[in-house]
Amino acid sequence: MAEGDAAVFTATALPTDPRLLPTLTNAYLGTRVFRDILHVSGVYSGAAGDTHRADVPSPINVRMVVPGMDNPAETFALNTRTGTFSHTIQSAGYVATQHLYAHHSLVHLMAFSVTIRRLDCSTQPVTVQLQTPFVPQSQDLDLIPGPDFQGAHYIYGQTLVPEVEGGPRPTVHMLWTPVPPSLTLGGEEQERSWEFLTAVAESEEEAKQSYSEGLSLMAAGSLHRSHTRAWAALCRGCSVELDGPLALQQALHGCLYYLLSAIPPQGSPGFLFHGISPGGLSNGTRGEDYWGHIFWDQDTWMFPNILLFYPKAARAILGYRIRTLEGAMHNAQERGYKGAKFPWESAATGREVCPEEIYGEQEIHITGDVLMAFEQYYHTTQDQKLFQEDGGWELVEAVAQYWCSRMVWSEDEQLYHIRGVMPPDEYHCQVDNSAYTNAVAQRSLNFAAELARDLLLLVPEEWEDCASKLKVPFDAERKYHPEYDGYSPGEPVKQADVVLLGFPLMHPMSAEVRRNDLEVYEPVTDLAGPAMTWSMFAVGWLELKEVQRAQSQLHKCFSNITEPFKVWVENSDGSGAVNFLTGMGGFLQAILFGYTGFRIKRSGFHFNPTFPHDITKMKVSGVSYLGNKLDFTITTEEIRMEVTETSQDPPASPLEAVLESGQCFPLQEGQSVSFPMEPGWIQKSPT
Repeated sequence: MAEGDAAVFTATALPTDPRLLPTLTNAYLGTRVFRDILHVSGVYSGAAGDTHRADVPSPINVRMVVPGMDNPAETFALNTRTGTFSHTIQSAGYVATQHLYAHHSLVHLMAFSVTIRRLDCSTQPVTVQLQTPFVPQSQDLDLIPGPDFQGAHYIYGQTLVPEVEGGPRPTVHMLWTPVPPSLTLGGEEQERSWEFLTAVAESEEEAKQSYSEGLSLMAAGSLHRSHTRAWAALCRGCSVELDGPLALQQALHGCLYYLLSAIPPQGSPGFLFHGISPGGLSNGTRGEDYWGHIFWDQDTWMFPNILLFYPKAARAILGYRIRTLEGAMHNAQERGYKGAKFPWESAATGREVCPEEIYGEQEIHITGDVLMAFEQYYHTTQDQKLFQEDGGWELVEAVAQYWCSRMVWSEDEQLYHIRGVMPPDEYHCQVDNSAYTNAVAQRSLNFAAELARDLLLLVPEEWEDCASKLKVPFDAERKYHPEYDGYSPGEPVKQADVVLLGFPLMHPMSAEVRRNDLEVYEPVTDLAGPAMTWSMFAVGWLELKEVQRAQSQLHKCFSNITEPFKVWVENSDGSGAVNFLTGMGGFLQAILFGYTGFRIKRSGFHFNPTFPHDITKMKVSGVSYLGNKLDFTITTEEIRMEVTETSQDPPASPLEAVLESGQCFPLQEGQSVSFPMEPGWIQKSPT
């Protein structure tokens, strides 16, 4: 472990608040270090608003203790390069190390190992105790013991309560290596390791197959190595390196570790993904992290970072929304509207599971947020198959129909209105014409029409009529966007709202209006509001090349990052969700889209870098665009880019970089192109 390595977080004691322990998750299983429960992707129990991630007892909640040692020299470390947590106890004569991890590529497996190694010539046996509170019981599953399998204990059981009456009640099958009360290094032994495996699946066959696969890797001595290799390959495909302050580098490593832990696995196209909740799979038991429900946090805050590097993982996230379309259509119908109304809180079915009716009823911008993710994906990949064959078009069409049916015509203004909503700023409700809601609805309709034309489908006149005549409030005198009809400047705001018109919505406006929106809302936005807010103010100021103002906003994010494992909390006072992936997603966007000026548009992939003074160089590797992988190296003087990989199936589009000054550079695989710092874009080569 490199001394001072920004990617390794080390401590001599654990945080007193167990919520701030690091998470060990992959796309299917999640837990926190030393926590007594784990969760399985998509497995919820409880009806409607009570539906929550089902608690499964965790066999990897095991801690080493050395009897008779009063103050052992202990270290705890999260290594974000290997995706592994370790606990080390050192004495004069030996060192004992425990490694814990959720296997990155074999997503049904979690494991831990204990290694005892002598440091002296003694021949005394060394014993380490293993403490575990594990009991094979759950408040959410009817667990039944089954026969042992290949030395593993086995339990299985169904969730107790379905989300909707008569709905599915998934079964969880779990196998685990029994944990003895202690481990002993014999007098003649210098070093010995023990490995313990847990396999979880929704069928007995898959659980047993995964456990057997884990055993054969253990026998070959390569179980942990197969995990670290898969994790390293993932990280290689999407790195962000900065020559800048250590705290910023650590924050980046932490955000990427926690967010990448949550994404669908590479090379598993058939894997059914169940979305990402604000606190991820490690959280979401009843009463915690919004019960593990999926919000706009996934589509607006996390998704753009995942799409930038891993379009296939992004596609699997969209697949979750397509699979829950029927529930969304039910939500719209129930309220007397056409099309699909995505739930403010979603779990297994896409029906509204928000326990408080007002949010589900009024915070309807979520439907546009979902479609915005589809639009960004389409512009990044041009993947028409998703829409033509895999259900994407039906979703786009249903969202457009919903927005048209949700509008009413105002005779006075000769414009369409959307009334009675809660904007992203949840301090206000039952307002008319929320600027953000209406702008995202307009964007939904414009994209639906554009996609219909690309797919050679008829564009309903109503979509274009509603889009062109929908009111987006604008104060022509003050030259800013009021948050909603009747908003007075100075009224407190909970979180980023109107500033989102500039980014990510890219709603057309002048630099003067963009500045005014930032000036009006920055001083009245609640300092105690959720973590992702300040990132969006930072992106706005970076667009305007106001670097100092951007930095002062981004700096506010650091009060949401806890020590020593860089786990984010939703609110700076420590309340709300923990392992707050939403805040991490916003922060990553400030770096990946703010400092670089990356913007995904129909016309191309735009760049316009702006650096703060304490950063001299930034390298972003593995950016995906139209089937190409690109590396960008940006300094204060120049931009260098190179296509490092091109996909064969479907074949990647050849690209060129175009600068605002008119210069054009073909981008060929393996050839680096550089030019002095200047805005521009990457587009398909006309040849």
